[in-house]
Amino acid sequence: MRSELSEFQSHERKHRSIFQAELKRRGVRRCRSYHLCGAGGFVLGFVTALFGASAIAATTAAVESVVLRHLERQIERLTAVDAEAVAAITSIVLEEQQHHDLSAAHAQSSRFWVRVLTPVVAMSTETVIWLGMRL
Repeated sequence: MRSELSEFQSHERKHRSIFQAELKRRGVRRCRSYHLCGAGGFVLGFVTALFGASAIAATTAAVESVVLRHLERQIERLTAVDAEAVAAITSIVLEEQQHHDLSAAHAQSSRFWVRVLTPVVAMSTETVIWLGMRL
């Protein structure tokens, strides 16, 4: 999984650059929860790594599931008002879907981690997105 996760990380860095460029173009600063999200993601990754590949895969699939729903909602909201934002979001959806699908396939080997981690990680991710949209 190491090479796959490295590829995911390179995708996420590219996605961050896309969003940073969009914020800069609009003269908007990133949300106040940015560093909190980074710290939370690091802790989540570290803790799940302690439990092995199946836990990492289940966590990644849960995060990506929430992220994909959020991106789809943003596309729906912005389609009529901001074509450039929609293009930016759309440009990353395929890779996010790939992250989800590959991770979900790996996670199927451990129903335990899927049952335990999915609701907690999904709720945490939804909370972070909610905060990020408001701070």
